[in-house]
Amino acid sequence: MSAELSDLYRSLGAAADDQELAHPGLVRRRADRRARVRVASTALAVAVLLGGVAVGGRLVWSADGGTPLPPPADTPGPAPTGSTPPLSVSPSPPSSPPSGGTSSGTPSATTTGAGKPQRPTSIPDRAFFVLAAANHTGLESRIEGAVLPVLCTAGYPSESAVVQRRGRYLAYKRPETPKGYVPDGSYRHTITIYRPGRADDAVRELRRAVRDCPEQELPDDGERIWRQRLLDPGRYGDESVLFEMRAPFLEVNGKSGGEEVRLVRAVRVDDVVTVLWEQGWEGTSAERAPFDADSRRAVAAIEDWLD
Repeated sequence: MSAELSDLYRSLGAAADDQELAHPGLVRRRADRRARVRVASTALAVAVLLGGVAVGGRLVWSADGGTPLPPPADTPGPAPTGSTPPLSVSPSPPSSPPSGGTSSGTPSATTTGAGKPQRPTSIPDRAFFVLAAANHTGLESRIEGAVLPVLCTAGYPSESAVVQRRGRYLAYKRPETPKGYVPDGSYRHTITIYRPGRADDAVRELRRAVRDCPEQELPDDGERIWRQRLLDPGRYGDESVLFEMRAPFLEVNGKSGGEEVRLVRAVRVDDVVTVLWEQGWEGTSAERAPFDADSRRAVAAIEDWLD
């Protein structure tokens, strides 16, 4: 070993001998304090880092158009006052869909299901028409039995599809006839509900029955020959049949005096058929104008009921 290095070791040893060593407990306390300072510094750095991330995330959320950030906890917001009215926002009206279909020209689909009206299964009183006040006699009664006059040997298979039928008999008068006098005519009026798709069968069967029976002797009127023919039905309901029956009037002495005329009209509205059969009163004949007017009333009552 060189002389310089030996002198250096001797100087260091002399300096160490002159220093007073600290007590072991003091050394441990200093070490513990340094460790706590190191841990606290690390925790503070982590907290600062997390706070920066949170603030940055909130700034990004606000910039994306979301809910605006509330003011900081130590910054009081504006205090609400009772005089400030609440903000009223009027919603903009929804844009109406195009009526002609989609933009591509394809018609829009029709909505079905719950909105579809149910088919009738019973006939209420309001389905029967009311005579005009000038024609009213107050003579009316509920009836059952024949819906149509006998037409030779015609049969009606559609009768098997009847859901319900109601009928009535009512007398009418001309407007010029005073109240309390003998009526000027009478109707046998019936309403029938058919199963879906069968009401048009009933109308078709009646039309064919009239064509196939141009004349006949009625069972209860064997002295006369009745002639039947179809007439122009006009526009009533979805479809209709109108025909007349004619026979010579028989006077008391058996001589003929003009013709007795009966009118019968059947009108279909959906699955319902109403029949108005003019039957006269003590030798009177049906007149077309008042019969057409009452037919329109009968159809209007059916349509109002089904709407």
